[in-house]
Amino acid sequence: MFSKACEYGIKASVYIIDSSLKNQKVSMKEVAEAIDSPEAYTSKILQQLSRSNIIQSEKGPTGGFSVEKDKIDQLNLSRIVAAIDGDSIYKGCGLGFHQCNETKPCVIHHQFKTIRDDLKTMLEDTLLVDLSGDIEKGLSFLKR
Repeated sequence: MFSKACEYGIKASVYIIDSSLKNQKVSMKEVAEAIDSPEAYTSKILQQLSRSNIIQSEKGPTGGFSVEKDKIDQLNLSRIVAAIDGDSIYKGCGLGFHQCNETKPCVIHHQFKTIRDDLKTMLEDTLLVDLSGDIEKGLSFLKR
């Protein structure tokens, strides 16, 4: 459903928020290890998230990645998906047609539209800080 980059971006963002709640900055290597992602790939994803003002990047010996305290309670999954995959997940055809809409729908258009709308609502309503809390409680994991 999501691209591999987006999957890693979601996991990385949750990990960084969890660390930021503890007033800690994390290195790219720490993030890559925590989410079981190749370092070079993780670096590119973190750059994208930083350019989209989702995470902050500070260089130097006391640097690292973090999320500003005033943003922590506002970041939702939708922001991550938009930053990495764009909004195509909300517009794409279930069968992959380039032209699929209300006036010329594919055979599953109406059913798939309902699923897309539900997905959009879930992504907008799910805060990363809540996902971080589930990790802290041991209810969910960032890697297996």
